[in-house]
Amino acid sequence: MTDPWVALSPGADPAEHVRMLRRAHETFTEAGTVPRPVRPVVADSWRRSARAGVGPDATASVELVDGDLGAYRAEHPLARVMPLFRELLGTFAADGEHLLAVCDAHGRLLWVEGHASTRRRADRMNFVPGARWAETAVGTNAPGTAVAVDRPVQVFAAEHFIRQVQPWTCAAAPVHDPRTGRVLGAVDITGGDGLAHPHSLGFVQAVARAAESQLALLAPELPAADLAELTALGRDEAHLLVGGRRIRLSRRHSELLVLLSRHPEGLTGDELLCALYEDESVTPVTLRAELARLRRVLGPELLESRPYRLTVPVESDVAVVERRLETGAVTAAVTAYTGPLLPSSQAPAVVRLRHRLADGLRTALIACRDPDLLADWAHTPWGEDDFDVWRALAAVRPTAAVRARLAALESEFGWRRPSAT
Repeated sequence: MTDPWVALSPGADPAEHVRMLRRAHETFTEAGTVPRPVRPVVADSWRRSARAGVGPDATASVELVDGDLGAYRAEHPLARVMPLFRELLGTFAADGEHLLAVCDAHGRLLWVEGHASTRRRADRMNFVPGARWAETAVGTNAPGTAVAVDRPVQVFAAEHFIRQVQPWTCAAAPVHDPRTGRVLGAVDITGGDGLAHPHSLGFVQAVARAAESQLALLAPELPAADLAELTALGRDEAHLLVGGRRIRLSRRHSELLVLLSRHPEGLTGDELLCALYEDESVTPVTLRAELARLRRVLGPELLESRPYRLTVPVESDVAVVERRLETGAVTAAVTAYTGPLLPSSQAPAVVRLRHRLADGLRTALIACRDPDLLADWAHTPWGEDDFDVWRALAAVRPTAAVRARLAALESEFGWRRPSAT
């Protein structure tokens, strides 16, 4: 069975495949339909690109230069594994006339290194450090799509959404924080059609895994047993780090931990019932059974009853964002916000908290009028349809792409302006 993440099937003719992809790309840009031979991962990416307002003749914008770029790179977690990337991929890139590229979790390129003449060609399409190559900014491309779908991905020739990138082929894999599981960015190899091979995708994935292993060795000591860390933003299943253990929680247990972490004094069974269930017919027996399962997951020493409470203090990513907002540190708050709180949860108390946190961030972003912060939000999955943020961005950075996206939102939603929540 053909791997859907690999660009070319064994025995495929690259030249013929390029011709087919170009025809399919033209069909999509003209009619909005994707012919069947296009891989599902590429078809889905083309649709996301179109919804984000990306045009086939778009160009990447450079957002960080000089001192700002240097400071951002120096503080980024992936700076610690750049020597490893250079050791494993650098020689391969230089010898094969390819490029080694590393982006952050927003698809912004941090490093682009490799063969000198290939770099000069890449410069002409702004494939340079500091440029935004997120899928929502320049459409389908390996580093941007890899962080968008959180999967290693290969993009071949005319599978790229914007035309000026279609002579290139690239393969990229996301790199995760080994403690929290968050996407830190992606490592990418970019060059000619020779990269359209399963080995290049496997190679870049192995490099990403090696980087995660090194980050784990370089990580500071885990929190002591009397402190827990809860990560619940941007994921449906929260992670809890406690006593040297990293626990992946079920969706219901994630909701329970979020609520209990915010109430160190404890919550009664009735309070938890109201917070968790919209259906008033859910009985206390159901809740007690769920809490019993949670106690088995955490260990009996971490969860007490009457009232239900955690026996260790919990530091959550939600609390970090809230504290930074309260002190006016908008940039730091946006950096810590990796997505909506438990986005699929329908628990009433979680929904209220999710909306309150997102609305607080949006209000602060719109008020501060920082174009980079607004662009960061607008180019995320939760901000791509946020009319008010796009309008604020258009006021401070009225590029053609921004105005086009704002007009598309106005046309699509009219006065029903959707928000990030």
